[in-house]
Amino acid sequence: MEHFTLLLAIVIATALVFDFTNGFHDTANAMATTISTGALKPKTAVAMSAVLNLVGAFLSVEVAKTISGGLINESGIRTEVIFAALVGAIIWNLFTWLLGLPSSSSHALFGGLIGATLMSVGTSGVNGGVVITKVLIPALAAPLVAGLAAMLATRLTYRVSGRTDEKATAKGFRAGQIASAGLVSLAHGTNDAQKTMGVITLALVTGGVLSPGSNPPLWVIVSAGTAIALGTYLGGWRIIKTMGTGLTDLRPQQGFAAQTSAATVILASSHLGFSLSTTQSCSGAVMGAGLGRKGGVVRWSTATRMFIAWGLTLPAAGLVAAGAEFLTGHGTWGVTVVAVLLVAVSGAIWLASRRRPVDHTNVTGADVVPVNAGVDAGASGVTVMGLGSVDAATAGLTTTIPAPVALPNPPAVAGESARTATV
Repeated sequence: MEHFTLLLAIVIATALVFDFTNGFHDTANAMATTISTGALKPKTAVAMSAVLNLVGAFLSVEVAKTISGGLINESGIRTEVIFAALVGAIIWNLFTWLLGLPSSSSHALFGGLIGATLMSVGTSGVNGGVVITKVLIPALAAPLVAGLAAMLATRLTYRVSGRTDEKATAKGFRAGQIASAGLVSLAHGTNDAQKTMGVITLALVTGGVLSPGSNPPLWVIVSAGTAIALGTYLGGWRIIKTMGTGLTDLRPQQGFAAQTSAATVILASSHLGFSLSTTQSCSGAVMGAGLGRKGGVVRWSTATRMFIAWGLTLPAAGLVAAGAEFLTGHGTWGVTVVAVLLVAVSGAIWLASRRRPVDHTNVTGADVVPVNAGVDAGASGVTVMGLGSVDAATAGLTTTIPAPVALPNPPAVAGESARTATV
């Protein structure tokens, strides 16, 4: 461990910070639909997701090996390059989180690595074939495959459950959602935690601590899994709100279909070593489930913003990382300046988020209205002051008692005049 320098320690710490942002940025992948349909309470959902993310981190290292030994050439890469790459990925993650956009943490990391490497050593440092086959092609295919699978699964579930009691069916699918959400969380830990493992392993190789081609050490697996689990537990409430209620309106059957489809795609790609975006897979599945229900809709304005963010992620993170690498290439003062800028930008984004905070109390989009205020009968999950959370359709009901039907007068008793009854 004689090569374990201060710079290497800073890079490892920065990698774990990225892993932490990856956790709260991608919590929505597993739990947005589960929360929006009421299958689990928000805090319970993120706690469950955190535990399963940690477990998933121990299931495979195939994706980690793709990053540490495939995406860029290890020879000639300095430790500062990895630091610059992480800076680009973290800033893009925080920026899209502030906007509530479910962009890809994975592509932010890839863009950072590619941009910093290009600035440092040029095109010879990037393996173009690996970028195309294991990054770009999965990026295009994953949301399409997951979306198509979710749409077909949604139609199938409605056809199978069409003749059963609706309340009983919804209850059963909510239970299924909990199981499928757990599967997505497990898959997310298996795929995304490995990316940080791969980056730390790459840093250890460039620092001379590990030999090229080495697998992640156990302490790297444990630290990466813990960091992503902690980030997941905090909950990326802004993105959960976008995916759970801003993209489409999901019912339990759709939520179950979306999560099962996404988990299948993610686990299959992890097994093959494809470092795809879990965010894009889950978002595609949510849109597919929205289109799979008769009368279901997708809010294409929100979806368009997501598509733009997806397209910008790789080049934007790469551009920031290239700028950071330009500074770090000037030595210690450059690394110091980049570190200070990272802290300053992160702090500014956090302060901006406090202007309109989103947390577990308002993540479902509920608004507080006075008891006597009119309520749109098409809304749901409205919180009425003093009464707690009630269904909007119920809150907006008024009861009208029909006038009594006039009955024929009974025969008048002799000597008595008819009297009128007053109620």
